Amino acid sequence: MKRMDPEVEELGIGRKIRSLRKQLDFTLQQLSDKTGLSKPLLSQVENGHVVPPVSTLMRIAKALGANISFFFQDEEEDVKVSVTRASERHVVGPRPHHPNDEVGYSYTSLEIHKAKKSMQPLMVTFGKEEGDALRFYSHEGEECVYLIEGQVEFISDEGNWTLDVGDCLYFDSEIPHALRTVSDKPAKALIVLFPGRKL
Repeated sequence: MKRMDPEVEELGIGRKIRSLRKQLDFTLQQLSDKTGLSKPLLSQVENGHVVPPVSTLMRIAKALGANISFFFQDEEEDVKVSVTRASERHVVGPRPHHPNDEVGYSYTSLEIHKAKKSMQPLMVTFGKEEGDALRFYSHEGEECVYLIEGQVEFISDEGNWTLDVGDCLYFDSEIPHALRTVSDKPAKALIVLFPGRKL
């Protein structure tokens, strides 16, 4: 039996998905139909055996009528001002970029207390890439990527751009896209997701 990722277990992402799915009286098959994700994958996510990428969480949230911040926040009432201490954050990952899970990225939600927000800020660390088979993602909304360390390449049908430290990329996240490290060391970026509706 696979061990549950301790960070994912502590956040309770899978538990929150299962609980919300059952509240809505959805079967795994119905959630699969709504998200386009396979039943086995959804089951693994709910059981904490698979660390879902942000784009997958956004698809699940949309299908369940929730927001992506629901998966990262404490179960408290909403606040007008939120401070998330460094010690409160959880690293989720690594998330594979390659189909054979050779490398990946990890992400940390920088804000976990505000329930109804318009943006989701994440700190993302990209591992060093091996090979050419990238996994492309697309989801509703927009993204802003500010590179803090290393060098990454943004790949899409609109073109490819290399980002250096201090560069900022803003794009429509509905276009299939991938980011990969092209420096000798892992890269780190502040990424802000705006799903196009109130989170």
